[in-house]
Amino acid sequence: MKRFLIIKLIAVNLIVVGFAVVVVWLAIDTLAAGYFVTLMEKYHISPEPAHAMFVDSIHRYLIWAFAGAIFLAVVLSYVMNRRILGPLTRMTSITGEIAAGEFSARVPVATADEVGRLARAFNRMAENLEKIEHLRRSLMIDVAHELRTPLTNIRGYLEALNDGVLPPAPETLSLLQDETLRLVQLVEDVLALARADAAGSQLQLTAVDLKALVETTVATFAPALAGKSLAINLHALESPPTIQADRDRLARVLRNLTTNAVQYAPQGTVVDITIREDAGMVKIDFSNVAGDVLSDDLPYLFERFYRGEKSRSRHLGGAGIGLSIVKELVEAHGGKVHADLADGIIHIGLTLPQAEDAQAGLA
Repeated sequence: MKRFLIIKLIAVNLIVVGFAVVVVWLAIDTLAAGYFVTLMEKYHISPEPAHAMFVDSIHRYLIWAFAGAIFLAVVLSYVMNRRILGPLTRMTSITGEIAAGEFSARVPVATADEVGRLARAFNRMAENLEKIEHLRRSLMIDVAHELRTPLTNIRGYLEALNDGVLPPAPETLSLLQDETLRLVQLVEDVLALARADAAGSQLQLTAVDLKALVETTVATFAPALAGKSLAINLHALESPPTIQADRDRLARVLRNLTTNAVQYAPQGTVVDITIREDAGMVKIDFSNVAGDVLSDDLPYLFERFYRGEKSRSRHLGGAGIGLSIVKELVEAHGGKVHADLADGIIHIGLTLPQAEDAQAGLA
């Protein structure tokens, strides 16, 4: 009995029914029978045989009512408790499946009551676990794939040098150094992505002048801008709103967005950066000529290791992690990222809550 909740619930109902019958039984014996005797004496009728007949009849019908009440209580309790405990039993079974790695299992939702809401919450948890597991596996595959290319190149050059196929010339050593630096940069990017994943509980919020931070970030890209003959136009109010954010992590977000714009904007074009307020939110938008980016690429731009045009991205050295880091850090601040394409211009940016909203969301 200790192991089955349904037996406990039925037992509770039977105790209640039994208690009610006992109370009625005693009430008849002590009160109703006394009233019956008084009534018989009032009309000068011998009470003894009528009293015995009355009490026996009442007890007999009470016993039948008690049996019927117990039967009905057992049937209804069983049916109702099965409806309540059925989803819980399935949750127990499905929990075992999820623990074994089968994240696609779901609990059927048959009601809209508390048990139904619990089942829906359980299914949402299972869906999130499935997404996390999918991301983990994808990340492992993508990291292994990205690491394999520079390692294969380094191995090939070293074998060629060892076999005497290539001379130890400065050009060969320079190629080896480039591949090594590329490998180091990839490892640093993966580490930065891991840190971005854990940023939500480690934010050091301070008041940040967004316009000044954007100007400081853009200034560090002056050589790269000059090398591609790019111009940057900053559009913002004279006194844009101050936001509550982790300055270092927000600076990383802006650097990644600027890097993305500088790398993929066609040479000799203009990159527009817009800062504006909208319904209690602050929006930062980087826009430039789309180049090779297609509308089909937009839903995947913030995914890890995604590169729309593989050969061009690899030539530029990108691993497809920069915008993923942007997404993780922005969401840690309670904001959202966006990517749109219109009239050949791509808009990539973020929306952050203003100071009071940011603090409330992180409290």
